[in-house]
Amino acid sequence: MRRRRNQNRNRANARQDRGSGQCPAEFAVYSLREGRKLPRSEVRLSALDIRARAARILSRLADHRGSLGEHLQPHRQSPEYGLLQEICFGVCRHHETLDFLLGQLLERPLRERDSDLKYLLLSALYQLRELAVPDYAAIDQTVKAAGQLRKQWSKPLANAVLRNYQRRQTDLEEALARQPETVRLNHPVWLADAIRTDWPEEWQSILERNNGRPPMSLRVNRLRNSREEAMAQLQQAGLDCVAGELAQSAIYLAKPRPVNEIPGFADGHLSVQDEASQLAPAALGPEPGARLLDACAAPGGKTCHLLEFQPEAASCLALDRNAPRSVMIRENLERLGLDAELAVADAADLSAWWDGSGFDRILLDAPCSATGVIRRHPDIKLLLRPGDVDSHGDAQFGLLQALWQCLKPGGRLLYTTCSVLRRENEQVISRFLAAAGDAKTVPITADWGIECVHGKQLLPGGANGPDGFYFCLLGKN
Repeated sequence: MRRRRNQNRNRANARQDRGSGQCPAEFAVYSLREGRKLPRSEVRLSALDIRARAARILSRLADHRGSLGEHLQPHRQSPEYGLLQEICFGVCRHHETLDFLLGQLLERPLRERDSDLKYLLLSALYQLRELAVPDYAAIDQTVKAAGQLRKQWSKPLANAVLRNYQRRQTDLEEALARQPETVRLNHPVWLADAIRTDWPEEWQSILERNNGRPPMSLRVNRLRNSREEAMAQLQQAGLDCVAGELAQSAIYLAKPRPVNEIPGFADGHLSVQDEASQLAPAALGPEPGARLLDACAAPGGKTCHLLEFQPEAASCLALDRNAPRSVMIRENLERLGLDAELAVADAADLSAWWDGSGFDRILLDAPCSATGVIRRHPDIKLLLRPGDVDSHGDAQFGLLQALWQCLKPGGRLLYTTCSVLRRENEQVISRFLAAAGDAKTVPITADWGIECVHGKQLLPGGANGPDGFYFCLLGKN
């Protein structure tokens, strides 16, 4: 029971790190299918310790001991980080496919206690299938890495499995093509079924885009410069970019870059934020003199954008229950030259933070399954469990009920999630409307998104498209 509680706690903590923001940009992201090669520096750094480290991280992830972001964070400054991240993200993206291939290559399944060895082999198969690392190097380093896992006995097994894959690759790929779509599209059966139920016409496209590489989108601080000026500055620095089609503040970089290489980031002219979440302030429509509340605010992108969008707001309270992540709100405010009140508390516990003064506008970006941002966080497919979705729905309903008390009559609350599942979106709103006698939906008149029974839904986009995101604007009678 103690282990199960710890697993549930770790899944919850991992989900807190997702929300509507972007994961760190993936650097050194190259694949054979894209026709590009790994930089020489990355090939040189693809040592056996990277393989062993990736195997341990993925094994812990499969055991629900933290998220991929948590495990990669300590290595973010190391020169090997690019390849380490590429292997971990790649195995998560292609997990079902790689697992099927490994099953065909083993005479019998590996023992549960050899989970690290399993993920070492999955990592090697990913490199052989997707990366421009020479086969001999991938195999040799994987065999040596098995020794680093203190499994000397497994070296002949690892060598045999990978050599066997080389010989049988054509036949194995043909066998893979005959497998169910959930295997070929690399999603757990239950999750694929849930998405197919909610989106019977679009589900395959959603799954395919979940497996894609996310774009890096920027938000222009229009208090300091225009989008045209920001794009000109980026292009002058040699960074190709295009304007977003939905949000007037959005810019997409052709290639992800570290923020310290993006001109205008350090001095507050630009921020990193997905285009979908950039649509929230316009949908909420804060007016001059309004009291604003950003619930579940960390790491602060939405708070800052609200203040950029409506600089004449009377006040803005940024609320989040995660103290370490709340520090990031203050850092973003300072970088952008903005000011807001911060509170660290559970938004549903009004006694812990609310003084009884009503708000004119509330933004509730509710914690959710994050099924709209799987391309940024592919470990979601390994961490999420069927019961989590209903648990999120109950928590979201509780947040709505609590925060509704804080909204002034005539005020508006924008409910958003980065989920594509109706149980966290429309069904939560339907349940809330049935319980609240003074709530109504307010149309979002923008021409983006899919009209739902309540609110609007964005599905995951392509190379220069937004994440999956749900919006519903509520008005208080």
